[in-house]
Amino acid sequence: MTTVEESLFLRACKRLFVERTPIWMMRQAGRYLPEYRAIREKYDFQTMYRTPELATEITLQPVRRLEVDAAILFSDILVVPEAMGLAVEFVEGKGPIFRKTVQTAEQINDLNVPDMEESLGYVLEAIRMIKAELNSAIPLIGFSGAPWTLFCYMVEGRGSKDFATARRFLFEQPGLAESLLEKITAAVTAYLSAQIAAGADAVQIFDSWAGVLAPHHYRRYSLKYIRKVIEGLRRDGQPVIVFCRGAHHSLAALVECGADVLGIDWTVDFAAAKRQVQGRVALQGNLDPAILLAGPEVIREETLAILRAAGRDPGHIFNLGHGILPTTRPDHARYLVDLVHEESQKIRAS
Repeated sequence: MTTVEESLFLRACKRLFVERTPIWMMRQAGRYLPEYRAIREKYDFQTMYRTPELATEITLQPVRRLEVDAAILFSDILVVPEAMGLAVEFVEGKGPIFRKTVQTAEQINDLNVPDMEESLGYVLEAIRMIKAELNSAIPLIGFSGAPWTLFCYMVEGRGSKDFATARRFLFEQPGLAESLLEKITAAVTAYLSAQIAAGADAVQIFDSWAGVLAPHHYRRYSLKYIRKVIEGLRRDGQPVIVFCRGAHHSLAALVECGADVLGIDWTVDFAAAKRQVQGRVALQGNLDPAILLAGPEVIREETLAILRAAGRDPGHIFNLGHGILPTTRPDHARYLVDLVHEESQKIRAS
């Protein structure tokens, strides 16, 4: 039996030869699946991610239906600020809301770097349960939000298109902002290390709001702290994936952050990204999620374009350029997985 270490996904992360391109999809456990919606009708979102048995089932749903090459933990990036002392509510139609925000030295001091088993034990227990269910069939990916992305929510108090309040605080109070980023960085580092200790085979850092910063601010206020997280991780060869949406301007700098894999969004030309990284890291991506809303012919054309750009070189993990959209048809998602498996094998054998 193939071990997890021999899996296509982990081998691709390490830029080793694979006979076909592995594929998984961001948000693959989610609202586009009828079996997920059936659970959602019975439980609120926080109950779902706080209950290890439910999180396990939801994580495994796309593995069963789609036969992807990696599972990703069902959870939410905002469990970290929640564990640090900021209560979060998920309001239907409005998304996450923090009733209290962080914008003063006193508020930063009130935050704690939590004991992970005590505060986020439900996440770690879910990882252990998922690993037992997977039984070494495929790897499990853990994840966290990047310090900058978590900072945005903690200062703004809710989702935003531009996080103007968070950016204003950053520019008006850079010293305080960096103190908050340091504390978040310590929490994220401990959290991802705990996920690895619980059994995660790889971890991904989501910098979903990288694109709201100018390039020089991005490198100072986001990339710097991502690098600190990776340097501080307690791991034994488990790969780290960094996905920074909208930060293609800093791709060369991202190569040096310590990640094994860089995820790229769909606004980046895959061939250009490949030339820029020069094989120093693996690349993950980068189909526009909206392509899956179209018909099979369009999915095939766009998917083949990425596979051909990746070519036979090692170090490509197929993924979407962001999370799968809730209106995606499950059969389209399955078609994509089968297509990548079949066509990448032909390309690599040619």
